[in-house]
Amino acid sequence: MNKRRKLHHLITSEKIPEYVLFHPILMHFAARFHGTTYSAFASDYHTLVESNITCLEYFDFDAVSVISDPYRETSAFGAKVTFPIDSVPLRTDKIVQTSDDIESLKNPDVYKAERTLDRIKGVEYYRERLGDDIPVIGWIEGPLAESCDLAGDSDILLKIALEPDFVRELMDKCLKTAKDFAQAQIEAGADVMGVGDAICSQISADMYEGYVLPLHMELFDYIHSLGALVKLHICGNITHLLPKLKKTGADIVDIDWMVSFEDAHRDLGKNVVVCGNLDPVSVIQNKPVFDIIEASKNLITAEHNKKFIFSGGCEITVNTPVENLKAMKKVAF
Repeated sequence: MNKRRKLHHLITSEKIPEYVLFHPILMHFAARFHGTTYSAFASDYHTLVESNITCLEYFDFDAVSVISDPYRETSAFGAKVTFPIDSVPLRTDKIVQTSDDIESLKNPDVYKAERTLDRIKGVEYYRERLGDDIPVIGWIEGPLAESCDLAGDSDILLKIALEPDFVRELMDKCLKTAKDFAQAQIEAGADVMGVGDAICSQISADMYEGYVLPLHMELFDYIHSLGALVKLHICGNITHLLPKLKKTGADIVDIDWMVSFEDAHRDLGKNVVVCGNLDPVSVIQNKPVFDIIEASKNLITAEHNKKFIFSGGCEITVNTPVENLKAMKKVAF
């Protein structure tokens, strides 16, 4: 059974497989391991894909992804994005500040905007290089996260309380582009659509249910209608959101290191695959190999007979020693 079929079997089968899938989130680590810069990784699909394939072949991961930074759609909407040589891309302006700005904001053609087209080409290039054996994970920003990318985190969090109609209007516009971008990547060959909505960890469960949940449900239903799976990624402590996240219909939910698998399985239900969750810094980056092996064994043993993908709680840091990541793979089987 190839890796693509293994992932689909894990998600769709009632019987829990004996194998453990291992797919950490890679960005800056992949760029440096391949011998390139983060700016090249984030701005050129060929570099991104080749960097991830280098890691795939060396570490024997179970999937590849086009994740790079949160500003693909933001750039397509018209915001300026800069690319420091060896650091994450930066948005240099907020292009939405008033309701008039939302009204005049045009949904981009994702095939014509440079950065969205680059990601679409990345999915196509993966398929060209890897064939049909390896799962390809596309990536889009969720509606609340993209609203923050356009208007600023603190501004959106304040407006949720003071100007709720402003936030709803902006999220609705972001939702349309999320659908367009997801469809383009799925048509290019993505098996799974990763949806990053990190800011959701900073709002209450009631706010999530009232503002974001209906949009997540609509978006995930749309992705499913196109034949792809959904992987939801919300950084940070989402323990308070877990009962609500079950309603989204996500196939895979990432959990960060501060969220317990026990809570996640209980609240998400037995059919949702939970992905995580060793601490990327205090464990994966900083612990010696022996401790990482022990932590990995303990987690995998605890997750026996549950729907589970082994990973870090979030992105593997650029300074993670190669032998530490190899140790995690050695334990996964």
